Amino acid sequence: MWPLVTRVHEVQITIQTDEVTSIPCGTRGGVMISFDKVEVVNVLKKDRVLQTVRSYGIDYDKIWIFDKIHHEINQFCSQHTLQDVYIEKFDTVDDRIREALQTDCTSFDTGIEIIAVRVTKPRIPEVVRKNYEEMEAQRTQFMIAIERQKVVEKEAETERRKAKIEAEKKAEVSAIQKQQEIMEQEAARNVSSILDEMHLARERAWTDAKTYQKEQEALSNQRLLTKEYLELQRVLAISNLSKVYFGDSIPKMFTPLGLV
Repeated sequence: MWPLVTRVHEVQITIQTDEVTSIPCGTRGGVMISFDKVEVVNVLKKDRVLQTVRSYGIDYDKIWIFDKIHHEINQFCSQHTLQDVYIEKFDTVDDRIREALQTDCTSFDTGIEIIAVRVTKPRIPEVVRKNYEEMEAQRTQFMIAIERQKVVEKEAETERRKAKIEAEKKAEVSAIQKQQEIMEQEAARNVSSILDEMHLARERAWTDAKTYQKEQEALSNQRLLTKEYLELQRVLAISNLSKVYFGDSIPKMFTPLGLV
């Protein structure tokens, strides 16, 4: 009788991390570089274990992860320059490889889910590395210089704005003071005009009063110049004389009015 079970293999169905090491590749410019390690976080779905092992063997991850990592890394390097791989596009490598692995695993119904990919910085030739370090140092210094220039420009702009605000403030204060002086002068002129009008009114009133007084005096005098009043004045004048005349030759001045 044949046994029902001939071999036993343990298959991990929890999240695991596969490490692919020492991956050499050549850039589009022909420079040989090497990635020391690529970590792939993945999980095999529990309900797909039997089918995946039957189709791809117990080492299914070698086909769909380890070998695919080598292939994708070489594809990436061959399509880009060293500048792209090492600096410009290095931050896109993780997502690029994860998407490529997941696309193939889904297309071939492997039951593998790629959760994340972490790619270490590649090793490049020492001479090239030193050049990059020097370039990076120069770039850093350049960026520092730019930032310093921005700070200086910002400070200068701030000073210009402060000076402008101060000038505008002084101009506003000067305008207010000038307006105040104009208002004060206008008020002084108004007061002077009022005083002049008051003085003129007083003078006019005084003149009118004097004129009225003269007119009344003249009218009164005119009313007093009657024959009786004149006779009375003549008699009073004679009575004040120190000489007394007797006889027939009395001056006419002593003769009653109307009798001569």
